[in-house]
Amino acid sequence: MASSQPSPLRVRRYVLFVLVVVYTFNFIDRQILSILIESIKADLQLSDQALGFLAGFAFAAFYATLGIPLALWADRGNRRNLISLALALWSAMTALSGMAQNFWQLAVARIGVGIGEAGCSPPAHSLISDYYPPRERATALGIYALGIPFGIMFGMFIGGWINEAFGWRRAFFVVGIPGLLLAALVRFTLPEPRRGMSEQRQADDDRPGMLETFAFLMRRPAFVHLAFGGALAAFVGYGVIAWFPAFLIRTHGLGTATIGLWFGLAMGVGGGIGMFLGGYLADKLGARDTRWYLWTVTVAMIVAVPFGAMAYLADDPYLAMALFLPPIFAGNFWQATSFAQAQGLVRLRMRAVASAILLFIANIIGLGAGPWAVGALSDLLAPHYGGDSLRWSLFVFGAVNLWVAWHFYAGGRHLAADLARAEARD
Repeated sequence: MASSQPSPLRVRRYVLFVLVVVYTFNFIDRQILSILIESIKADLQLSDQALGFLAGFAFAAFYATLGIPLALWADRGNRRNLISLALALWSAMTALSGMAQNFWQLAVARIGVGIGEAGCSPPAHSLISDYYPPRERATALGIYALGIPFGIMFGMFIGGWINEAFGWRRAFFVVGIPGLLLAALVRFTLPEPRRGMSEQRQADDDRPGMLETFAFLMRRPAFVHLAFGGALAAFVGYGVIAWFPAFLIRTHGLGTATIGLWFGLAMGVGGGIGMFLGGYLADKLGARDTRWYLWTVTVAMIVAVPFGAMAYLADDPYLAMALFLPPIFAGNFWQATSFAQAQGLVRLRMRAVASAILLFIANIIGLGAGPWAVGALSDLLAPHYGGDSLRWSLFVFGAVNLWVAWHFYAGGRHLAADLARAEARD
């Protein structure tokens, strides 16, 4: 049963803490493949393009597509129960990935992980929006999004060490099984809030469908720009996360345990600071001028480009990772404020679907195409650059962040007017 009164601060904090842990497991299970790519490549004899497919489309096509019907369920039913069920499914499929004997078996397991993870963020964003009012929402969603760098960091740590000590199959088992216990914790300890509780608004009986919500959002220029800007940011980000460890192995000769430690720390600490600060600065600056809810991302992305270029050209692997800290930091600015503004741009019973649509656009372009495109370009450049082809493929992709910056600048110009129309029927 949903709570009808505003929740005490301790309840809000507990819910947010548990959801951060859930999202951390989400990204451990999603991204552990990147630290294991070279071992899987050698064991199963796969090409870079095939591995890019496993890291990208095999997961993203089902993750992004099924996110929308599952979000419809979340907007009409119990969001906590959906998150618990989804967590149990993706954890089980992660463990089963360790039993794969060929490309197709691993692809099926990755598809299963994608189906499960589709039921996580849209209902979580909707829950957080009912616990935290608009003036605190980007910060709260920034804290929730810490699950991304934390998950990548722990995935790198655990995956890199276990891969070297016991092999890549054992790594999948170790990260998958604990999620089943966490699923039970979510189901039996998280309260389901009343919709609109944080804003003292009452949800009406209308049940907007996916097409109605999509059309509603496409009439908001701010959403169109933040969605496609976020998709391009994800295109660069997921491509880099999937392939940067392989770049450090091929170009600099590092082992997976070393990469898991240092690159994992860079992703966890640098990414975590960027994730939180992106949401915090958006709330602070946006309260003074609404445009800065999105313009903070514009500034961050422009700063990221030259540092990324220098990182790929560096001859020392530790210098490369140090130079890559600003792009990791800046590349996480877009998430918290984008999802916070998406929640504010729609009516109450559109919130989970709005997040799912934003995730669909970001993940089909970003998670689906990013890792595959980096691998495909690396294969294309291999006849000319040999073992350095991956370095130059990643170098080219870094420039896309300038395009990201433009979208968030353009979106910021429309944001105030579009937020004011949130409850409109047009």
